[in-house]
Amino acid sequence: MAEQEVIKHTKKIFGLWTSEKSVWHIASEFIQEIIIIIFAVSVSIYFHDRSELRHQRHETREFLLGLRQDLQTDIGEMNKDKNSFRLSGKAFLYITGRKLNERLNSDTITKYRSWIFNITGLMPNSGRFEGFKSAGKIGTIENEQLQNSIMDLYQEDIPILISSTDFYTSKKQRLFDYLNATQKRITDSTNDLVDVLATDQAYNICRSLVPVQEILGRYDTCITKMKGIVSDIDKEYGE
Repeated sequence: MAEQEVIKHTKKIFGLWTSEKSVWHIASEFIQEIIIIIFAVSVSIYFHDRSELRHQRHETREFLLGLRQDLQTDIGEMNKDKNSFRLSGKAFLYITGRKLNERLNSDTITKYRSWIFNITGLMPNSGRFEGFKSAGKIGTIENEQLQNSIMDLYQEDIPILISSTDFYTSKKQRLFDYLNATQKRITDSTNDLVDVLATDQAYNICRSLVPVQEILGRYDTCITKMKGIVSDIDKEYGE
């Protein structure tokens, strides 16, 4: 509608120059038509901007509500991961905490076996965030504190956590390689596994796998940040 008005009044301006009216009358009408065109364009831009803003806010709302669900899922997974690392550290503490010449108990090793051999690592649901960021839309989150918290979580806290868990996994892989190199049937015999874990080399590797507090602390940092973001999103949309 505004475009039609602009076209109509533009044609009228050109028509003025073929008019037989006085110069002052033509100039007066010319100025009036220019004002009308400017007003029409301004109104058009205003409503276009309002429409864009509504669309932008809708997209941001959908992103944040979806992100809230991603974070709630991740918090559940991360609590499971924490328990896994806690038990893993406990298992290796038992292996390395025995007295000199004390034999490892096969029943206890059986109890901890899954935590000795498991691999735990965070796979965050970050696809939604990455897509929103890649589209250059992070700046549309009007709450700057919420925006900064989201950026810090995905670009600092989570990468640091993943780096820590990957390093822990690499140390576990050294133990797996050593156990495989013994060529004992440790998958079938707990006694064979007890014998291998009692060796000095296995002891030294296992000792490096006891400390898990740093990893647990980084999980706690991420979980706390995630809960804060979820709370902020709830406040933002009252849901």
